[in-house]
Amino acid sequence: MAANRRNGMHPAEPGVMGVVSSARTLPRMSLPTVATVVAAVAALYFGREVFLPIAIALLLTFALAPIVSGLKRVGLPRLPAVIASVLSAFTVLALFSFIVATQVSELAQNIPLYQSNILTKVRSLKETGVGGGIIARLSGVIERIGQELDRQETSPPTAGEPEREPVPVEIIARERPLQVLQNLIGPLISPLASAGLIIVVVIFMLLEREDLRDRFIRLVGYGDLHRTTEALQEAGKRVGRYLLMQLVVNIVYAVPIAFGLWVLGIPNALLWGLLALALRFVPYIGPIIGALLPLFLALAVAPGWSLVLWTAGLFVAMEMITGNVVEPWLYGSRTGLSPLAIIVAAIFWTWLWGPLGLVLSTPLTVCLVVLGRHVPQFEFLDVLFGNEPVLEPHARLYQRLLAGDPEEATDHAEEILEERYLFEFYDKVAIPALLLGEQDRVRGVMGDEQRRQVAASAQTLVANLDDSAREEAEEDDDPEPATADEDKQAQGVSEDDIELPDGTDISVLCAGGRGELDDAAAAMLAQVLEVQGATVSKASFADMEPASIRRLELDAVDTVVVGFLNRDSVKHARFLVRRLKRVKRALRVGIVFWSEDGDDKNAAVELANDINADFVAYGMVEAVLGALSSDPPVALKIAAKRRMRRRLRPAKKAPLAAAK
Repeated sequence: MAANRRNGMHPAEPGVMGVVSSARTLPRMSLPTVATVVAAVAALYFGREVFLPIAIALLLTFALAPIVSGLKRVGLPRLPAVIASVLSAFTVLALFSFIVATQVSELAQNIPLYQSNILTKVRSLKETGVGGGIIARLSGVIERIGQELDRQETSPPTAGEPEREPVPVEIIARERPLQVLQNLIGPLISPLASAGLIIVVVIFMLLEREDLRDRFIRLVGYGDLHRTTEALQEAGKRVGRYLLMQLVVNIVYAVPIAFGLWVLGIPNALLWGLLALALRFVPYIGPIIGALLPLFLALAVAPGWSLVLWTAGLFVAMEMITGNVVEPWLYGSRTGLSPLAIIVAAIFWTWLWGPLGLVLSTPLTVCLVVLGRHVPQFEFLDVLFGNEPVLEPHARLYQRLLAGDPEEATDHAEEILEERYLFEFYDKVAIPALLLGEQDRVRGVMGDEQRRQVAASAQTLVANLDDSAREEAEEDDDPEPATADEDKQAQGVSEDDIELPDGTDISVLCAGGRGELDDAAAAMLAQVLEVQGATVSKASFADMEPASIRRLELDAVDTVVVGFLNRDSVKHARFLVRRLKRVKRALRVGIVFWSEDGDDKNAAVELANDINADFVAYGMVEAVLGALSSDPPVALKIAAKRRMRRRLRPAKKAPLAAAK
């Protein structure tokens, strides 16, 4: 049994408050108008000829800025460092494009050689039972559609008019040399012009980076230099790190792919490796496209099916290794985007700017998320696309309890319990969730039926966590007490941390104070006490009614703990303490006024004296310490009015006795 649970830090983890503070408290934000969004999207769409080169240049500037800074630290002046970085980058891109174009040309020349293998596989499929029927039907449908189209295009001859024989016509194209040259060079002018423009813009952005930064700060963030500077630094670091790490990941992915395809005998293995490197910049869709083309070629070059299976296995193995090992090791989820946001961004930027927009979708969305994180007007972007939780854990749990979904609430709790103890989860997440419910009840926005539903869901949550509580109770303490101090130092646990006591041979009754929500909180406390080894029984708030208290079986109970989520229940708590102590004078009675933040210990002691309780607690740890304490019970105090009556009674009887 794990008797000692520390109130503080979990081993090798930050404090328990990290569970709650991991989510950001979102201020009330104003969403932009529909007209503003439509105008911005329209400007990006119709001005894509201008904005697209600027966006590419901006992202390349983010990627090359660390290289320029490194060359400057070596001692190279700014201008040579910028020119060397830009020329090196575009030389690599040009070499990449040249190799791809050469490989594609070679592949196009060899395609007729693979026709026989494709026909062989089609015949083998046709000869099989199931596949043959499908292929035969598809072929028949295609032939019938073609015949119908031919009939529509050939108009029937008019009645009485003889059919004319078609006259063969031969068209001889006579193009001038200049026209031929124009047809060859024309399609290349636009891409080359865009590439040259991007090179020039990147060079000037790198040369004037500090000046552009200062102008941007003066334009949009002069009133808050700290926030604007932080936003620019985060955007630059995050986008630059993403592009660099993604390039490294793609190289680690593409090199084994190219080598493996070469070993398998797939033609143009270098081409498929380069395409795998480039297409993997496209999220989700790129790796699939990069794998389909080699699979089709494997289908064409060999008569059997083994090469196709080996090729598919190569891509699946590399994708699993890259996605589960290489990416988390290098950068993990540091882009700050949720998976759904990446997909939505890919769809949006592809619609807006075409294939280049698909490649740029992730880094552009990263910039938007950083903007929303630091500029209040655009905070909705961070909420929509960011990967940080937008609800605090206790608010998220309360939302699931409101929805009557204890199963998802259990999943949420088990995620937290992987790193935290049970009492920490109840103290920092579950009890604050019930406090939100109590606040809604006091405000009148929660009806009786909904309150009972929330309480029932919370009770189901506690029941679902019985296995986790049992596993935690069965954990053995450190078998080597001599190394306990060393373990504390290694785990970062100080000597002042409070340890929950062992509850063996102690019997505790946990009860709710005034409602169903109080009963749910009492069930959570009871489960924590069971983990500590105590014998625990539970009672509902109805059992605490005056007519029901005397029917409670308190003979074997050492301590009764009554919990209230409503802090204005002091009078009712005083009443319960007196009733319980009258039933059994040797009974210890504690009151818990559940609070998210806790209160002063001196105030708790004063309140305990006021209501004649053995202890008053405000949190889970104080409640467990009080329930498992070995202090003797506090004697029941006589009320002031009763003391006055006892003093006055003899004074009234004295004259009567004298008269007799």
